[in-house]
Formats: sequence, structure tokens, C-alpha cells
Amino acid sequence: MGLMDQLGQAVGGMMSNQGGQNPLLQAVVSLLGKDSGIGGLAGLVQAFQKNGLGDLVNSWVSTGPNLPATPSQIEQGLGGDLLSQLAGKAGLPAGAASAQLAGLLPDLVDKLTPNGKIEAGGLDQLMKLVQGKLGA
Repeated sequence: MGLMDQLGQAVGGMMSNQGGQNPLLQAVVSLLGKDSGIGGLAGLVQAFQKNGLGDLVNSWVSTGPNLPATPSQIEQGLGGDLLSQLAGKAGLPAGAASAQLAGLLPDLVDKLTPNGKIEAGGLDQLMKLVQGKLGA
């Protein structure tokens, strides 16, 4: 099984664990798309690093254990505007979105970086696969 198949299964499993068509996961997938304005996965990681949470987000990218995130760390890492945008797309209040993202983002970033680094090209293929599973 290829890397993209493994990642697709992992994210597909996350969608199942999250109740199938999770609108917040859909919002995150669209955020990570290359045309989102944030700069994809690398931009997301850089946002956390820029906002003082480099150790946290680097643990998600690395091959070691993931540090847990709190809702306030998610808000700090994403910034209020981006969090509000994600919450709006998912139809959730910002507080509920940050709480759900605290459980979702560490695993998602970890699954998208199985070799401990952000790989060029792989994310675009995965996003197409995930969006297909979501019917986006």
C-alpha cells in the first residue's frame, strides 16, 4: 500500500471517528488546500510557530509523540480571524470549534506528516482524496 493510500485511510478513519461528515474537518481540509490563502499545511504550521507554539506544532509534525492542544492554544495558534472563519464554515461558535480542533488538529497534522516533515506534492493528492470522500 502506498503512502497516499495509508494517509487516505487514516484521514478516512478520522472522518468515521468524528461522525462521518464532520463539517469542521471539511473546513480544515479546505483550509489546507493550496488555494486557501494560508499556504496549506506549511502555512498552518508556520502560523502556530509564529504565534509562539512552535514546540506544540513541531511535535505533531515529528515522528515522536504528539503534545496535546488546548482550545486556547488552538485559538492562539490559528489566530481569532482564522478560527472564526473555520467556525463559520462549520456552523459552530468559535469556542466549540477551538475545542473540537484541539482534538482534531494534532492527529490530522501527524497523519499528514508520517515521515516527520511536510512533503511537497503529497498534500495536494491527499486533499483531493479527502475532498472526494467528503463529497466536496
